[in-house]
Amino acid sequence: MRSHLLNDLTAERYRRSVTEGVERVAARLAATDRPFTGVTAGELAPRIDRIDLDRPLGDTTAALDELEEVYLRDAVYFHHPRYVAHLNCPVVIPAVLAEAVLSAVNSSLDTWDQSAGGTLIERRLIDWTAARIGLGPGADGVFTSGGTQSNLQALLLAREEAKTDDTARLRILASEASHFSVRKSARLLGLGPDAVIAVPVDHDRRMRSLALACELERCRREGLVPMAVVATAGTTDFGSIDPLPEVARLCDRFGAWMHVDAAYGCGLLVSPTRRHLLTGIERADSVTVDYHKSFFQPVSSSAVLVRDAATLRHATYHADYLNPRRTVAERIPNQVDKSLQTTRRFDALKLWMTLRVMGAEGVGRLFDEVCELAREGWRTLAADPRFHVVAEPALSTLVFRYIPAAVTDPAGIDRANLYARKALFASGDAVAAGTKVDGRHYLKFTLLNPETRPSDLAAVLDLIAGHAEQYLGESLDRAS
Repeated sequence: MRSHLLNDLTAERYRRSVTEGVERVAARLAATDRPFTGVTAGELAPRIDRIDLDRPLGDTTAALDELEEVYLRDAVYFHHPRYVAHLNCPVVIPAVLAEAVLSAVNSSLDTWDQSAGGTLIERRLIDWTAARIGLGPGADGVFTSGGTQSNLQALLLAREEAKTDDTARLRILASEASHFSVRKSARLLGLGPDAVIAVPVDHDRRMRSLALACELERCRREGLVPMAVVATAGTTDFGSIDPLPEVARLCDRFGAWMHVDAAYGCGLLVSPTRRHLLTGIERADSVTVDYHKSFFQPVSSSAVLVRDAATLRHATYHADYLNPRRTVAERIPNQVDKSLQTTRRFDALKLWMTLRVMGAEGVGRLFDEVCELAREGWRTLAADPRFHVVAEPALSTLVFRYIPAAVTDPAGIDRANLYARKALFASGDAVAAGTKVDGRHYLKFTLLNPETRPSDLAAVLDLIAGHAEQYLGESLDRAS
């Protein structure tokens, strides 16, 4: 069994095995003609259940053959231009190369003596990102597993910085369109069920600054402590960007920590044409970024940034076997001192390789392309009487709903849209997402693939309309 360990004696076997795996994936990518096969859980589960994990195949080729049957053939492929569902991006080759490197070397980014140069690369990327945001010379941060963890850590710091020991008085203010992780974080931080105040949004699903001011005033009157205001730069459903300068002014006025959840909108940091949409983010106390959304990185590649490096002390714990206190005086750079995680992958290498090969502007141009595609899609939807589109996109999402000419019952329209999305997924021809707007069911395109064309969007819209019309026709037949 030692022959399977990666070391100096097995380097050639490693090369052959990885090459064979890469060739399988490359062949599958080249042959993929739709984003999904339409396989159901009921069809796939028995294939996986039949595999006896206590009887190994003993051969890489045989294991890859089996993997074709249980995974590669039926995976959902984000690189396909008609995958337009969730915030999943196609990935760039330099980042995939880095993934192979970091997995093989297997550095752990918690302490210097497990990572060496990996620590310095991560720190350099944090400094680079903080500079792009404009947080100032005292900024710092750390890579995380994703936006949910980043939001949790930011709100932990905000809680510890709040000017009260009475957690029952603490409040977090976030827009109605903010990410669910804000409420989840409040619960994990031991705050009460009323801790998160939902601030109303405008027609474009942006936080209403006047409503935020009113809620902050109410907190003051009632003796509550506004622990944090979470402004979103790219909401999950609409890509909306809250009015960051106004939020910053109100946070200054009321002494609230300003957190910007830019998990989606962080791609604007490298946009050659749209960086101005993030004006005001430089005034934040903390910022969430997800490179694995709008920087075209493989999951996971994310970070939380803070204006004041000293606030990261609230996540610091010392263990004698890992990062004893003396290492601080010795100026040993242990990243675990800043992180909620202990063992942590060298995910920063993916962004490093991307920037060194493509450059920041190259990434930004790709993000600009999908933002422009969304604007074209919005114009198409606005001109198509079959659909109602909710809001003009700020980034690259479109929320819309099929409106049949002969049906006026909102519940019936809901059912038609739900059916259309389900039928589209089952066909495998395209994958779209769904959400609710004002209690009604809508469909959603999340556009993160620069290879998607307006003709792809038009084709998917026709498929959606066709499935909805089929459902409505069958419903009328059943009713007659």
